[in-house]
Amino acid sequence: MSYDFDRQIERRGTDSAKWSYFPADVLPMWVADMDFASPPPIIEALAARVQQGVFGYGMESKTLKQTLVERMERLYGWTIKPDDLVYLPGLVSGLNIVSRAVGERGDGVLINTPVYGPFLTAPANQYRTLQSAPLNVAQTGRRLHYELNMDGLAAAVQPHTKLFLLCNPHNPVGRAFTHAELSEIAAFCVSHDLVICSDEIHCDLLLDGTQHIPIASLSPEIAQRTITLMAPSKTFNIPGLGASFAVVQNPTLRKQLEAAMAGIVPHVNILGMVAAEAAYARCDDWLAALRAYLTANRDFAVEYVETHLPGVNYTVPEATYLLWLDLRGLGEAKPAEMLMQQAKLAVNEGAWFGEGGEGFVRLNFGCPRSTLEEGLRRLCAVLEQRV
Repeated sequence: MSYDFDRQIERRGTDSAKWSYFPADVLPMWVADMDFASPPPIIEALAARVQQGVFGYGMESKTLKQTLVERMERLYGWTIKPDDLVYLPGLVSGLNIVSRAVGERGDGVLINTPVYGPFLTAPANQYRTLQSAPLNVAQTGRRLHYELNMDGLAAAVQPHTKLFLLCNPHNPVGRAFTHAELSEIAAFCVSHDLVICSDEIHCDLLLDGTQHIPIASLSPEIAQRTITLMAPSKTFNIPGLGASFAVVQNPTLRKQLEAAMAGIVPHVNILGMVAAEAAYARCDDWLAALRAYLTANRDFAVEYVETHLPGVNYTVPEATYLLWLDLRGLGEAKPAEMLMQQAKLAVNEGAWFGEGGEGFVRLNFGCPRSTLEEGLRRLCAVLEQRV
């Protein structure tokens, strides 16, 4: 079956955060929300559930749990049980819940930066102490390649550090960490007795044959100290339905997580459950087509930057639909703000991602090619004026 990812869908007037937050003349390429329709099986499943007409209190879907168990085994050779799964309403709440569940007030939470903004705020929200080290970055020509900074992490970890927050695939730098890299970070966490919380929400958004490796799948020992966060939201463009899950194979950690949620965190809503089940059970062909389209979008964007934006360094994402652009050559403290004012282009300010993000912007290429081309054209027009 073919899918038309080039189709422009009017999203203004639909209470879309992405398209309604800024004035109508601004092209939004910021929040990680794709401009594609969700897969037909999800839309059909939701329509059937709505047609039933009753929206009373729901229960956890046992069918979805079994689907997830089979999916982890099929994709990663990772054996989990239905009881290892804890449903959550979203990944950001998951980061906060884990920060609350592990350790005590004042304990340390370790991260690498730049990284998705809630990694920076979740520890403080839960009265923990943030400890960080910047990722290492190598440059070949104008291409940037990020790696875990093990020396920096070793310098940042303290005796009261209890938790390491990992982002894999990484937002915003687009890395899908290798088996060797994950093994190194796992050994580090074992040696310092750290619980690992691995945000793997972009694990299905793999470009050009990239493979995803859940860190918990490395060994039973690592699985016992890992909480893995996943969701269908980014992959199948259903973040507004609020459905995600944690894989927690250690019963003690699972009880801590559930205790931190009790009375505060709502259950996943019934439509979110329906959409997640359809996504994971019936949308593999759509996902394959999406990956091919996103890979082509990435390649188009990289070639455009290389050809038309000579002062800009850039990543070549292995996963996600997020391009990380180095605009430090402009000498602008807030390049995203400048692009908003001069190009009517909305991208994310790099400083929001923490140390190492200053002077960068994040651009979302999960959109029709024509939208991507227009966004890059606007960026180019402003930069040409500043040369």
